[in-house]
Amino acid sequence: MKTHMLVLFCLLLLECYLGSGIVVQEKADAAIPVTTLSPPEGNTSFLDGTTWCVALAGVSQIDLQNALDWACGLGMADCTPIQKGGHCYDPDTLVSHASYAFNNYYQQNGNSDIACNFGGTATLVQNDPSYGKCLYSAASGSVASSAAPISRSFIWWKFAAVLLLLYWRSL
Repeated sequence: MKTHMLVLFCLLLLECYLGSGIVVQEKADAAIPVTTLSPPEGNTSFLDGTTWCVALAGVSQIDLQNALDWACGLGMADCTPIQKGGHCYDPDTLVSHASYAFNNYYQQNGNSDIACNFGGTATLVQNDPSYGKCLYSAASGSVASSAAPISRSFIWWKFAAVLLLLYWRSL
């Protein structure tokens, strides 16, 4: 029982570590972007008005596909609308799908310039890229706080602490 709780605790800590938005890059020259926490608001560059993050024209298709795969995978962007039958599936192009995924990630991660990099395959724009039924989310004016991801991580750490206390009590 004690071993089982210890294994559960270790797995929970690993999940907290990976779920907090910190990813270890195995290769220094990896083409896939690495999730980083948004910088403090004082280090964030602001643009007047509303901004969106879209795929940069003229980048390598391989780099763009890698960045899209990352955004929809480890980046946890909501890519449902760019799946077949979704509101943003058409046009069925890599640039269109990557733009939607990049913007979704950017809006969920503090609207800071660092959240719109994707290994150099993305850029910020001030023109709404929405079209037809495909609506790109946006935050107007200032950068959104990065407190939500931190507080979510904090909840996991509190849960881990409770499990640790339960484990120690069972000794």
